[in-house]
This record gives sequence, structure tokens and C-alpha cells, in this order.
Amino acid sequence: MTENISVERVDQVAIVWLDRPQKLNALSPDMWSDLPQVVEALGGDPEVRVLVVRGRGSAFTVGIDIQMLGAIVPEGRSEAERRRALMAEIKRLQHTFTALAECPKPVIAAIHGYCLGAGIDLITACDIRWAAADSTFSVRETRMGLVADVGTMQRLPRIIGPGHVAELVYTGADIGAERALEMGLVTRVLADEESLHKEVMALASEIAANSPLVVEGAKAVLRAGEGRSIDQALDYMALWNAAFLISDDLNEAIAAHLEKRPPRFTGA
Repeated sequence: MTENISVERVDQVAIVWLDRPQKLNALSPDMWSDLPQVVEALGGDPEVRVLVVRGRGSAFTVGIDIQMLGAIVPEGRSEAERRRALMAEIKRLQHTFTALAECPKPVIAAIHGYCLGAGIDLITACDIRWAAADSTFSVRETRMGLVADVGTMQRLPRIIGPGHVAELVYTGADIGAERALEMGLVTRVLADEESLHKEVMALASEIAANSPLVVEGAKAVLRAGEGRSIDQALDYMALWNAAFLISDDLNEAIAAHLEKRPPRFTGA
């Protein structure tokens, strides 16, 4: 837990809160540094099986703190030195959301209110995106005079079609939850934030009830399949199951089925 990122645990689910509601969860410098540290710690915690990312207050996030954006150009003795430093800073900011994509546990984004700019970068790094009906989405960087540079341009085309990507990126326009659902940016829309929280936690609990070895393996195999041919991906799948198919969880699943009881998975 940090000043503007907090964690709430509910059984085997960790809720990662963007916790700066007075600023509509605008991502301050400490949040860019703290979020990946929190996610990486939870990813390595055997007591956590699913992460849910939420925003305190009336918005998920309005994106990068504008004051931070105004001070992002670094100092340097030469133009080349300044540009190298700026590239290093952009790479650091990119890592904030890459940590979500690389988390071995499933990550669910529960979105309400504004999800603007860097908010799109954040949610596209998550595995599942559900939204409340009041949500507003925008690749706001376009309207601010820059190309989105911390993940949207790379991950959004893997989620929605190229025409939808072009529409959102070229215009920077706001869209509502139903339009986001039509595009496939989110896969479910709930009536309000309360309903969203209830349903997302039910989803997270359902995932957490499965073998963590299997769920984490499924995420790893899905990620490994990106950019590979089907034959290459099948080879990776064969190697994965050759390493992890035989497990205590598999034996527990068989025993639970025969004994007509719910399985108790341990991840071993």
C-alpha cells in the first residue's frame, strides 16, 4: 500500500485501488512508480489468485496528471542527451502498465466514470475489462497534441478491430460504455458501480476457485501464442503441459469428481 495506491484483499482476490479520488485518480509520479511494484508483489504472492483494478471516487482515472506531463521533458547537456533521457522516461512509464500484462495472475479492470488517456493504456494491459453504464472512454492524448505512447497503440489493435482503433485514435473522441461494448473494448456493461463491483467480484471468485496452476498456465500460454504460428503455439502448449500437467491439482480434480464434492486446489 502506498499514498495513492491501496490494496484490499477479499479471500484470494486482491483489489488494487487507484486511490486519489480528489484528483479523479489522475496518475501522479508516485502512482507510476508504485503501481508496478504493487502488482509485481501481488503477482508473486501465493495467497492471491486474481487482481481487480478499480478507481476510488467518481472516476476510474482521467489519465496522467497534467502537471507531471508539463514537466516530463528532462534536462541535459545536449539535445541528444535530453532525447535519450526522455526515451528512458517513456520506457519507465510503459513498464507501469506492462507489469499488469506480465502479471502471472489474471487482472480484471472494473471501470466506472472517466477512463481517459493513460486509463486506456492501463485497461488494455488487463485480461478482462468490465464497465459500469456511466463509463466514458477516450484516447485523450490525440486531443492533447501527442501520440499515445505507453501501450494503447500496441495493445488496443489486439483487442478491437482496426477500424475501431483508427476511429478512437484519430479523433480522441469520448465514447460511452455501450459503444465500447459494441467495439469489444469491454465485454460486459453493468447498470452502475455497485452492480459492477458485485459482478466483478463474483467473476474473480469464480476464477480463483480454479487451480491457480491451470489459470496461470492458461494466461502464460495465451501470451506465448501472440506472434507465433499455430504450430509454434501448439509446440509451446505441449512443452507447458509436459512440465505441469501432472500435478496435485489434477489429482484433486479427479478425486473431487469421483467423490462428488467441490475441489480444493492448492496450486501444487
